Amino acid sequence: MSVPRFSVIVPAYRVHAYLDECLESVLAQSFADVEVIAVDDRSPDFCGEIIDAAAARDPRLTPVHLSANVGLGRARNAGLERATGDYVLFLDGDDTLVPGALQAIADRLAATGDPDVLVYDYARAYWDGRHTRNVRAELLAERGPQVFTLAERPELLRLLMVVWNKAYRRDFVAAQGLSFPPGYYEDAPWTYPALLSAERIAVLDRVCVHYRQRRSGNILGTPGEQHLDVFEQYDRVFAFLAERRLERWRPVLFVRMVDHLTAIFHRGERVPRHKRAEFFRRARAQYLRYGAGPAARAATGVRAGGAVRARDGGAAGGAVRVAPGVRVRTRHLLVRLGTRRAFSFLGAAGRLLARVRDLARRAARRARAGCGRLYYRLQLRLPLDPHLAVFAAYWYRGYSCNPAALEAKARELVPGLATAWIARPRYAHTVPPGVRVLRPGSRACHRALARATYLVNNVNFPQDVVKRRGQVHVQTHHGTPLKKMGLDLADHPAGAAGMDFAALMTRVDRWDYSLSANRHSTLVWSRAYPADHTTLEYGYPRNDALAGAPLPHSARAESRARLGIPEGATAVLYAPTHRDYLPDHVPPLDLGDLARALRARGAHVVVLARAHYFHDAALPGTPPAGVLDVTAHPSLTELCLASDALLTDYSSVMFDYALLGRPIVIHAADWEAYRVARGTYFDLTAGPPGLVCRTADEIADVLATGAHAAPAAAARLAEFRRRFCPYDDGHAAERVVRHVFLGEAGCPPVAGPGGVARGVPGVLPRPAGSAVVRSE
Repeated sequence: MSVPRFSVIVPAYRVHAYLDECLESVLAQSFADVEVIAVDDRSPDFCGEIIDAAAARDPRLTPVHLSANVGLGRARNAGLERATGDYVLFLDGDDTLVPGALQAIADRLAATGDPDVLVYDYARAYWDGRHTRNVRAELLAERGPQVFTLAERPELLRLLMVVWNKAYRRDFVAAQGLSFPPGYYEDAPWTYPALLSAERIAVLDRVCVHYRQRRSGNILGTPGEQHLDVFEQYDRVFAFLAERRLERWRPVLFVRMVDHLTAIFHRGERVPRHKRAEFFRRARAQYLRYGAGPAARAATGVRAGGAVRARDGGAAGGAVRVAPGVRVRTRHLLVRLGTRRAFSFLGAAGRLLARVRDLARRAARRARAGCGRLYYRLQLRLPLDPHLAVFAAYWYRGYSCNPAALEAKARELVPGLATAWIARPRYAHTVPPGVRVLRPGSRACHRALARATYLVNNVNFPQDVVKRRGQVHVQTHHGTPLKKMGLDLADHPAGAAGMDFAALMTRVDRWDYSLSANRHSTLVWSRAYPADHTTLEYGYPRNDALAGAPLPHSARAESRARLGIPEGATAVLYAPTHRDYLPDHVPPLDLGDLARALRARGAHVVVLARAHYFHDAALPGTPPAGVLDVTAHPSLTELCLASDALLTDYSSVMFDYALLGRPIVIHAADWEAYRVARGTYFDLTAGPPGLVCRTADEIADVLATGAHAAPAAAARLAEFRRRFCPYDDGHAAERVVRHVFLGEAGCPPVAGPGGVARGVPGVLPRPAGSAVVRSE
């Protein structure tokens, strides 16, 4: 019988509400070479039954039932005795492995030559559905030597010292004699010795574990005398240092110990009131015992949030030094003196000061906002500036989309027009020279919103923006709608997410013009946003660059080189949509699986991963080989022009990309769920712009074989383009600018195939008093 690559040990005690999900998160991993050893620590609930049921379903799970409750550490030991895998991982019974985690761990182990220990990342999973990544994730950056010792990267000691964010080579564990002691806080006397003993450590910059933050029932959050076990655990840590002659690590571990003890004491729910005096006395005794000696006295403390530094790289046997901070030095001094009441007072005062600062910041923000609103109201009394136009996009994220195309064309065609762009400071660099940048909430922004004649946005301006007589509001939208929008979301509460439809319609009532790229969009906007405005069915200005003259070969080659696309590779732009009914960003496609499947088929493909604008990155951690995260790239248009094909799910980018005539592949793994939760206007799978795939393997097959560009796929694309891109000919921005800013009744005719003019716009009256201006 072959040895599995991984042994995942899952101790279980009073976690029956979460245990099945935990076990399934391991057994359902795409990497299947794993054994699971689930240890029922004589749990009084249904944990034992859940383990047996899982074992009956999957022979890879070995159930272990202990005759008595021995605690978390010794339950892990029981699992460790039965482990046969190359590597051992620990997973608590209420936590879960992230999909694709084992494959990512296996790949990283292979890439680093099977190190003794691999450290990976985690995210806290809250009861309300939120996930928050480890705040010190930057310590896991895969930089410098890929394999190292702790002396070479001592900053790893700033990570949470737990056993379940690491993979341990089983031979290494056996050689070092690692095991868990009894009692609480058993992770410390395992984790510190493991890291200090390891000659080869590697890191994986990826979230692999979801660490559940329970509302109640958490072992360490339960008050009791068991929290005094922490002292014996640190006795074991320092005994290990003495036994292995690792005294140079004593200063930094001393600091980590004191910080840990004070953190436990500060959390009043842990140590019972009648034990707090004893806890502090023992903390002082630990301080005096392990703070003695030249090396420890040389340690001056650790700066709050600061880096741990190894003097002389730590490799020459020198003591590991740490940088001090005032707060830490004060806490350490009070522990050393044994002044428990002063320490408690300091903690209470710190919490009070933090609260006061928070209230002060809030008050200051409210005061600034109030002054801003007053200033805005005063500016509303002044005349409009007929030569000022204000633009914005995506809730002030930066210069992009239809408003950007209109701003550029307005500067070109409208004499004497001054333009300004509202952008948050982090996006100010995206605004081109010659355009004034306005910071949201600033006096200049309030003044411009109050006095500009033209206001252009692809979303709504804030609720408190007043529509003045003579002002012209242009709503450009930001994509042809596949998903339900506006009032059509009333029957889809998961997508509406508490939307105030009455407030929405007061914002819609400010519109003078609504842009449409096609008849489908015109009908949707009319129903989703019913109001008295004119719809300009002119095509999308942002698509002018895609529908215009092809990018010269040299310019495209330069663009691909800047993006890091290897010469000769097929570049596939991956642009998924946002699932607003899910609490966090969970990539709908495992790009690591896709990249591996493409390599296995010999396909020379690089994936350009572009997250939805609501997210800062396409995937957690470092992208796998064959994947480039281009989310931070300022221009989606440039990415489209540089790529050879598009891979998307339900993003509106498909309607734009169709103009290029390049292949499109639809990833519809969760189409049914998406259609029910968010609602859609048509069945994409019945009339797609290309081939439809459900899995990473299917996608890899069509890309590797060229099926995505075959005549059948091209025919689908041509029909899709005919339906949704009738007016995108490279002149949409000019048509809008001439109509809105110059008042010209005639617009450039729409060029059909071969450049033949198809006609000029006409006006169709609407029953509500609005109109549709369209290109014929």
